[in-house]
Amino acid sequence: MSWTVMRQVRHLILLGVLLLVVAGCQGNFPADTQGTLDRATEGELRVGIAENAPWTEVAPDGSVSGTEVELLNDYAETIDAEIRWIPGGENVLAAEMKEGNLDLVIGGLASDVPWTSEIALTRPYATAQGPDGKPVYIVMGVRPGENALLVDLERYLAERAGEL
Repeated sequence: MSWTVMRQVRHLILLGVLLLVVAGCQGNFPADTQGTLDRATEGELRVGIAENAPWTEVAPDGSVSGTEVELLNDYAETIDAEIRWIPGGENVLAAEMKEGNLDLVIGGLASDVPWTSEIALTRPYATAQGPDGKPVYIVMGVRPGENALLVDLERYLAERAGEL
């Protein structure tokens, strides 16, 4: 056999092995490492909320409001979830996220937040003007590894993008 034929046979064998491996992967993708989307669907979505008007506001009585609150209330309806709001400062919420006590964090978060080891960020879904006049890209934080929740939330935010 010539060198070219041998190389083509080797490529076909590699392709066959790759197809077998892919066919053997029967899991659902994207998947959550902790099953957050499945747990939250028809259950509870734990959302950390940092005050940052007009995105989020927390009243003394614990009631919450703001653009992101409305967005997440509407999102929760799509998965039949009840939201448990957990107010706090961004640093505290990032630590709670790292401990697995929160599913999402909101508060008009900028895409350059320093907690990317504790929080996975959605794609920017809105833009605000920073104090220096430059654009600030607004994101939400999701528990790292919870890719099904991240993708589902990002789809929802993309569908609503024209309304924001």
